[in-house]
Amino acid sequence: MTQKRLRRHKRRKKKIVRVIMLFCIATLLCVGAAATYFIYQLSNVAANTQLELDRGEKSERREVAVDPSKDNISVLILGVDDRDGDLRGRTDSMLLATFNKEERSIKILNIPRDSLVDIPGRANPDKINHAHSFGGLDLTIETVEQLFEIPVDYYVTLNFVAFIEIIDALGGVEVEVPFTFTEMDSNNNKESITLYEGTQTLNGEEALAFSRMRKKDPRGDLGRGERQQEVIKGIISKGASLSSITSYGDVMQSVEEHMATNLSFGNIIALHSYASGINEVESLSLVGNDTRINGVYYYGLTDESLTELKDTFQTHLGLQKKD
Repeated sequence: MTQKRLRRHKRRKKKIVRVIMLFCIATLLCVGAAATYFIYQLSNVAANTQLELDRGEKSERREVAVDPSKDNISVLILGVDDRDGDLRGRTDSMLLATFNKEERSIKILNIPRDSLVDIPGRANPDKINHAHSFGGLDLTIETVEQLFEIPVDYYVTLNFVAFIEIIDALGGVEVEVPFTFTEMDSNNNKESITLYEGTQTLNGEEALAFSRMRKKDPRGDLGRGERQQEVIKGIISKGASLSSITSYGDVMQSVEEHMATNLSFGNIIALHSYASGINEVESLSLVGNDTRINGVYYYGLTDESLTELKDTFQTHLGLQKKD
């Protein structure tokens, strides 16, 4: 190869290298801009959905406020039967989750809405979902804290709209349908959704029907609670990877309009990194008996089940030593 041809060959190689480098830099800038925009959106949504409790930033059962990036924490998730965004409807579902940082594990309990409990400030025991009507979020949280003798650090309240749109944005959730059944949709159109027995990937409307159905389940609220826990597990699994979210804008707009929480932007980021490395999500259940008082149905919790769950949650949160 002559010197002239060699010089042309080197210049061509340098040009190709520069083009590749420019392409890589442009790609990184685009990815960086997208990530920056996503974080900007998320921080705005977190700020707009954040609603502090009257009690302040920490439970009275904590000496200092917790930090999800380094502490064991608890979160109460409330599903509200509401569609217009004011989040003041009755509590349709209630799930308590505890997160153990060292074990990288989560424990989830569905609290049946008809559970007969003592509500602080009320003369007689009542259904736990009535606490929200009597005293809003603070009284609901205080009731759960008293029931299990643990601090409830954070809460998330969302309605059916947010539930549906979050699951759709995640591309659906995989669940095991125990038997074939029909159920109404979110607009209360009767028997408009049919779910078939077996492993299914459900969209938002289907997942809501799967979570809400109660009367056709021979196990009633217990079966309903287990199905709700399965959906929450699916959301945690999908949500652990931000790449699984198919439409950031849509889900963020829905969350902003139909959800409230006392989790800050930093808390949410910490929880996401936590969930992405989770080792175990365990479902728990409350044992009780069907009972009627003055003709009204209640789910009477057994002392043995309550004692066991108190110990489980206290140990998982690191409030007492393991045996």
